[in-house]
Amino acid sequence: MSNRRTALLRRRAAVVARRNAILGRLTPGGRRNFVDDLRAENTGSKLLLAGTVLALIWANSPWREAYASLSATTIGPASLHLDLTVAQWATDGLLAIFFFVVGLELKREMVEGQLRKPATAIVPILAAVGGMAVPALFYTAVVVLRDGPPEGWAIPVATDIAFAVAVLTLFGSRLPTALRAFLLTLAVVDDLLGIIVIAVFYAEGLSFLWLGAALLAIALFGLLVRRGDMPTWVLLPLAVVAWALMHSSGVHATIAGVMLGFMVPVAVREGHKVGLAEHYEHKWRPVSAGLAVPVFALFAAGVSLNPSDLASAAGDPAAQGVALGLVLGKPIGILLATYLLVRFTRATLDPTARWLDLLAVSTVAGVGFTVSLLIGELSFGADSPHSEHVKAAILFGSLAAAAIGGVLLSWRSRVHERAHDLRPSDISVDEVSVDEEG
Repeated sequence: MSNRRTALLRRRAAVVARRNAILGRLTPGGRRNFVDDLRAENTGSKLLLAGTVLALIWANSPWREAYASLSATTIGPASLHLDLTVAQWATDGLLAIFFFVVGLELKREMVEGQLRKPATAIVPILAAVGGMAVPALFYTAVVVLRDGPPEGWAIPVATDIAFAVAVLTLFGSRLPTALRAFLLTLAVVDDLLGIIVIAVFYAEGLSFLWLGAALLAIALFGLLVRRGDMPTWVLLPLAVVAWALMHSSGVHATIAGVMLGFMVPVAVREGHKVGLAEHYEHKWRPVSAGLAVPVFALFAAGVSLNPSDLASAAGDPAAQGVALGLVLGKPIGILLATYLLVRFTRATLDPTARWLDLLAVSTVAGVGFTVSLLIGELSFGADSPHSEHVKAAILFGSLAAAAIGGVLLSWRSRVHERAHDLRPSDISVDEVSVDEEG
């Protein structure tokens, strides 16, 4: 009897200790709130920014050697060609989760979103094409004139959807909702084209045997996931196998994440409220936003901010091409493609939007962070002097695009707010007469 009483008292004490612990475990409701916060666009952007700031501080602190040593530490079995550095695991491994979520988003947009209807999708699609072509031309023009390296032409073509939407949400709250849809669709198409660029132009030592095995694993994943009742412990190992096979094929391993995302069906099954694609996106987005992308930024954004190093980066044609492509090439390409489409076809802008609104949104599209850093790492090896210079250009170019875009968005928001507040009753008869005469 005394033993049972002692055990009961211990359990009660443990419960009280957990309740009073400052850093105790979260309650089920607390865990749900925490995960929901990670799904928010602004939260993901903040964590990405936090990872970037931490990388910059660490890489420029007295402990910079520890940062470099940790990044270069090799982990994994060499027999399976998975003896990668910590930085490579962050780029090739964790970032595959981010691209899996991107694949789910793309699939949903193509099946039931803006990309389903050609009439509504044509403007942002061609705007995305222009927003990729012109930055690439900017980069190419700079490196040709300055005799720089042509390999980095694809770096400024990407738009970071999380950062761009966060800036739009923060500074453009009063803008028409059509502009948000335009930016989202443009960024999704931008992601798709960026994925194609990575798959086509950055495959090294392509092995069709390993690629075929990877495609078979992805197809098997697709067959199993369509059953709708397959447990995670079956699908997750198969996804990891597909990723490893894709890595061995020479195609960048993150492409496996995209293809796996495309295998998930969108349609809502009988007896369920949401489709599998939406379910998996809801489930994996917190992992992507809360772990994969911030850790990638931690190991990808650590560049030296030493004045001499920054001066060297400023004089590098590759860095100049990247910065100009993001800050100027993106908005020019998007606006030019949209104008030509509207001018020479029956396509029209949404009636609630103005060209100056589109200028503001196009400028924000120059925030090309996550995918730009990835393409930068693929374009130049770790030993290349251009590698660090390009990272600095991506950081400062994206920051400049966000700052300029934020100012333009705030201005256009105030314009729309004043127009919204102006009621017909506020206009006098004399003003109407003058307006009619004028």
